[in-house]
Amino acid sequence: MIIKAYEHQKIKKIKNNIFLFYGENEGYKSQVIKDIFVSNFKGNIERFDENEILNNFESFISSLINKSFFDESKLILVSRVSEKITKLVDEILERKIKDITFILNAGNLEKKSKIRKIFEKEKDLICIPFYKDDDRTLMQIANNFFRNNKIPISQEIINLIVERSSGDRINLNNELNKISLFIINKEKITINEVIKLTNLAENYSISELADNCLSKNIKKINKIFNENAFSVDDCILIVRTLLTKSKRLLEIKKVNSTNKNLEQIISNYKPPIFWKDKEIVKSQALKWSLNDTEKLIYKIHNIELTIKKNYYSSLNIVSDFILNTAK
Repeated sequence: MIIKAYEHQKIKKIKNNIFLFYGENEGYKSQVIKDIFVSNFKGNIERFDENEILNNFESFISSLINKSFFDESKLILVSRVSEKITKLVDEILERKIKDITFILNAGNLEKKSKIRKIFEKEKDLICIPFYKDDDRTLMQIANNFFRNNKIPISQEIINLIVERSSGDRINLNNELNKISLFIINKEKITINEVIKLTNLAENYSISELADNCLSKNIKKINKIFNENAFSVDDCILIVRTLLTKSKRLLEIKKVNSTNKNLEQIISNYKPPIFWKDKEIVKSQALKWSLNDTEKLIYKIHNIELTIKKNYYSSLNIVSDFILNTAK
């Protein structure tokens, strides 16, 4: 059965327990999962990658079947879903597992996709496509936010915020929340303040830059530098983003020194690593030793001190450091 994304409130009125969310709009998916399933959920929430389930399929099914009568209700979120997940869906339907809710999260699925066809035709299954937000949708979200929070804002500012969200409602919501905090005890916000405050596209480019530095992907790093006009003021953010990701890598390497199951370590990491980032984190962990990661963190601290003392040369200092680190 198909439900349109904008009709997701219908889910509250149906008793189905298996849902397929597919499409590239991860922000919209996250919003629906949080609002409809996670908020006020008092049972256990478990998160898996598809591979984690399929690689341990018999034990996973056994855990579902042997669920104790006294166990709380359970919500299972499965990420990076492919056609292979039909094996799990068939098993759930055959065994009539009704007391557990399953949300299967996939990327774009073509019309001929087997899993998509199954969910569209089977009345016991719910399929919801999440297509990319257009500017009109993002504009409506922004307008509703300011109206509901009684924040006076010009259309020019709203246009700027939407433009800087890069077509992603996660970016947009982050910026809207940032503005709402900034404007506390202020009567209004100017467009110049918004320009300084909002830097979503740049922040995400910086995160991507740090990830590719740790993955030693020189080609991608050069592309990011060519496509983004980073400023001197961005340098501290670049260094601190790299430091944060390096510290996460260090924690993973420390655990990996005794536990050789890297995928399990990444899956169990707290706070959870978003499923789209798990492969790049795995790549980083394979390319850095524990000792080299510790040395890198020490170097990053020194670079931050250096750029604070050499403000006008900081962009060259940071770019050289990123490129040398990735070699």
